[in-house]
Amino acid sequence: MYYLLKTEASEWSWEDQAANGGITKWDGVKNRQAQNYLKSMSLHDLCFFYHSGNKARRIVGVVTVVRQWYQEGDAGGAVDVKAVGEMRRPVDLKEIKGDPEMKGFALFRQPRLSVVPVPDHIWNKICALGGGYEGDAHAATTSSASPI
Repeated sequence: MYYLLKTEASEWSWEDQAANGGITKWDGVKNRQAQNYLKSMSLHDLCFFYHSGNKARRIVGVVTVVRQWYQEGDAGGAVDVKAVGEMRRPVDLKEIKGDPEMKGFALFRQPRLSVVPVPDHIWNKICALGGGYEGDAHAATTSSASPI
């Protein structure tokens, strides 16, 4: 299964993720539906790392789930994710919205959710738009950008 995780670049950027040994706790998700998506994640699920905010709304990298949902007191819960690799080319929201194959993507239907599922065909299309991601076992010149 694939997901998209949103973060404000000023709060937690791809650079922060990479500098943190690549592993971080993904917490602070308050919305019940977004929490349910976190709870449904399995080990090794891949997630797009999406910068939200006014300046740059785009997919910049890929992380993988290294610890499934766990409870954290009364504050809710979290999953742990590890950086897999940066997109070879960031994929802007405008580019995604402009593609007719993306119709119905939860990112557009429920734009306020910080965690959304990504169907296989959309995952593959976004990977192709971005030339894949570092660590996907595909050379940058390969036309196929499907995940491992």
